Amino acid sequence: MNIKFRLILMNFMQFFIWGAWLITIGAYWFQNKGWSGSQFGAIFSTMGISAIFMPALTGIISDRLINAEKLYGIMHILGAGVLFCLPMVTNPDTFFWIILLNMICYMPTLSLSITVAYSALKGEGQDVVKVYPPIRTWGTVGFIVALWVVSLTHNETSPNQFYIASAVSLMLGLYAFSLPKCPPLLSKVDNKSVASLLGLNAFALFKTPKFAIFFAFSMLLGAALQLTNAYGDTYIHDFKNIAAYQDTLTVKYPAIIMSISQISETLFILAIPFFLRKFGIKNVMLFSMLAWVLRFGLFAFGNPADGLWMIILSCIVYGMAFDFFNISGSLFVETQTTPEIRGSAQGLFMMMVNGFGAYFGSMISGNVIQKFFTDAHGAKDWHNIWLSFAAYALVIAVIFPFVFRYKHNKALVEAYKHA
Repeated sequence: MNIKFRLILMNFMQFFIWGAWLITIGAYWFQNKGWSGSQFGAIFSTMGISAIFMPALTGIISDRLINAEKLYGIMHILGAGVLFCLPMVTNPDTFFWIILLNMICYMPTLSLSITVAYSALKGEGQDVVKVYPPIRTWGTVGFIVALWVVSLTHNETSPNQFYIASAVSLMLGLYAFSLPKCPPLLSKVDNKSVASLLGLNAFALFKTPKFAIFFAFSMLLGAALQLTNAYGDTYIHDFKNIAAYQDTLTVKYPAIIMSISQISETLFILAIPFFLRKFGIKNVMLFSMLAWVLRFGLFAFGNPADGLWMIILSCIVYGMAFDFFNISGSLFVETQTTPEIRGSAQGLFMMMVNGFGAYFGSMISGNVIQKFFTDAHGAKDWHNIWLSFAAYALVIAVIFPFVFRYKHNKALVEAYKHA
C-alpha cells in the first residue's frame, strides 16, 4: 500500500476520533446533563492538564525506548476503552476524572502521529514540507465526517458520540502496528549527559530566545483554540431559546454549521507550503492571530438568520486561524531541531499549545464566563463573551511582531528538503 495513502488513513481516523465529540461535548454537557459552566471549564482543562506532560513524556519514550508507531497504537487502544466508559458517568466530578484519563491517552497521539508521518516520509525520500500538508488535510476531512455523522444521526447531545469515537480509536490503535517502523534514535547516540540520560534534551530549546518566545505564544494561541472548541457548538444551540431562531436549520444542525470550520481547514492546509516559503513562520503566525480576532468578532455579531453570513465567515476564517499556527508551528519545530530530539521537540510544542494553553484558556474562560457573562437563570451573554475573546487575540497580535525577532530564511526550507 502506498505510504501516502497509509498516512492519509492514519490522519483520517486520528481526527475522526476527536471530531466525534470535541465540538459537541458542550451540547452534551449543557443540553443533556445540565451541569454548570464553571464545571465545564474544568472538563475542557483536562486537555491542557494531560498535554502539559504526556506529549513530552511520550516524545522522550519514543526518542529513547520504543518505536513511535507502537506507542501510538497502544495509546489509541487504551483511549478506546476509556471513551467506551464515558457514557456510564452520571455526575460531573467523575466525568472530570474519566475525561482526563481519556485525554492522557489521546493528547500524545497528536505529536506521535506527526513524528510517525515525518519519519515515514523521510524514509521514502519525500519532501515533508510539500507532501505532509495535503496528507494532514485528510485528518480534517475525518473531523468533518465525524461531525456530520454525529449531527445527522442526532447524537450531538447523546452519549452515543463517545461510543462512535471509541470504535474508531480501537481500529486506529490496531492499524498503527502496521505503519512503517519509527525506531528510537537517541538510543544510538553516545551521550552520557544528565539531560540525555533523562531524555530532556528538547527542553534546552528554551535557552534559545526565538524558541522561548515561540513556545510562549504557542501557549497563548493554544488558549484561543480551546475557547472556540469548548463554546462554539453550545453557542449556536442557545439560539433555540430565542423564538425568532428556533426553526432555523442552523439551530437544528449546529455541528454541520461548525464543520465549515474544518472544511476551511482543508483549503488553508494546502496553502501552507506557499505561505511558509513566501512569508516565513513569523508572518504566518501573525496571520493566524489576526484570523482569531475575526473568528471571535464575527461570532459576536452573528445570528442564525440575517446574521448567518457572519457565523459562516467566522467558520471560514477559522481555517487560517488554526492551520497557519498549528501546522506551520510543527514544521518550524521540525526544521529547527535535530532528528535525535524530534519526538521530544514536537511533544514540547504540543505541551505548550494543548497543555498550558488549553489548561489556562479553559479554566480562566470557564470562570470568567460564569462570573461575568452568565445571569441568575444560566443564560449566557454570548455577544460580550466573543468580544472579550476577540480583544484577547488582538492584544496578542499587536505584541507578537515586536518580540518575536525571527527572520525568514528561504534557504532553510530548501536545505531541509535535502536533509
